Amino acid sequence: MKSTLKLALGLASAIFASTAVSNVAHAEDLTLCWAAWDPANALVELSKDFTKETGIGMKFEFVPWTNYADRFLNELNSHGKLCDLIIGDSQWIGGAAENGHYVKLNDFFDKEKISMDDFVPATVVGYSEWPKNTPNYWALPAMGDVVGWTYRKDWFSRPELQKEFKEKYGWELGPPKTYDQLMQIAEFFQKRQIDGKTVYGASIYTERGSEGITMGVTNVLYDYGFDYQNPNKPYDMKGFVNSADAAKGLEFYKKLYDCCTPPGSSNVYMGESADAFKSGQVALHMNFAFTWPGLYKDEKVGGDKIGFFANPAGPKGHFAQLGGQGISVVSYSDKQESALKYIKWFANKDVQAKWWALGGYSCLNAVVNDPKFPASQPYASTFLESMAIVKDFWAEPSYATLLQAMQKRVHDYVVADKGTAQEALDSLVKDWTQTFQDDGKM
Repeated sequence: MKSTLKLALGLASAIFASTAVSNVAHAEDLTLCWAAWDPANALVELSKDFTKETGIGMKFEFVPWTNYADRFLNELNSHGKLCDLIIGDSQWIGGAAENGHYVKLNDFFDKEKISMDDFVPATVVGYSEWPKNTPNYWALPAMGDVVGWTYRKDWFSRPELQKEFKEKYGWELGPPKTYDQLMQIAEFFQKRQIDGKTVYGASIYTERGSEGITMGVTNVLYDYGFDYQNPNKPYDMKGFVNSADAAKGLEFYKKLYDCCTPPGSSNVYMGESADAFKSGQVALHMNFAFTWPGLYKDEKVGGDKIGFFANPAGPKGHFAQLGGQGISVVSYSDKQESALKYIKWFANKDVQAKWWALGGYSCLNAVVNDPKFPASQPYASTFLESMAIVKDFWAEPSYATLLQAMQKRVHDYVVADKGTAQEALDSLVKDWTQTFQDDGKM
């Protein structure tokens, strides 16, 4: 999930607000709309094969994450014809389906023998289905993504630090499997001198303006027992959102922020978190998996210096926050037939394998379950492990209102020191209840 996000890593500097494969527009050209980031570069390269095979040209409208949601939701809501295809946020699926923005793909999938069983189940639920857990499909899973962690493997491997850490905590310094271990590592490195430089424990998401702190804190909340609603009674949130265990998870996140982050960490999201790692400030770094290829290639912190691990397990479960998007055909397009040809092409196994090789994150089982996949990249096995434990935020049509409420309540407690964790979650239940009441769902 990425809605109104900050431009991450500076990876999209080569992509402007609008990018075209050709300066000449043809009647059959398709325009694909997405965010301006590194995977978009890979998609431009990949799509050249589609043009060679079909003769259909491809144009691209790529918008920085800071403007992504506003730009394209406005386009959809105004029934605009700019986008023939759109790779939309996972959270848009409910609103896009209910408001008729996307073409329902069930009949097309049946005709072309495209089975959703061929894709990673979590990505089908997260990117394609509305209502959730029903066989109603509005997108093809396009870009898998999930929150995970990187760590300074070169620091962890230093004999003197290994010795000191084991004497203090009683276990071998390595990627943490639990939150207790993660906290101990962060405390161990906080304000430590390494190579004459003061370093810090961890970089975590705290950004208030869009969705940052929600995308960070949910990784911990899920594992401490937080759930969005009663599984047996939709929109029944009391005791699930604000359980005592969920409050403990929020308290943990605040403790990690207070004790073990670098100075000036009150408004951190993808770009800032990656910068903290790339500049050698932190031992641990929370971020979406799409950042991993670029970090691995970084001359200062990549290669043998970087390691990857999935979100740790908590006392009540083991989950990670889902990111990523599906690709949809816009219902207002005059070129739906050609757009559907692109969907069919993109679903092909060979295309999906090349998508992964170019830097995209395939959601096709045949690609990610290939015996060679874990060894294909240093972070591939961590991606697989992480995608097996994903959980996502609300995909309701009112998700933006729901998100704004969580951003405020969580940030007020974690960063601004307002109230208690229990009070923050109690208030969140009230906020969300009001939203669903306004929607006529409660």
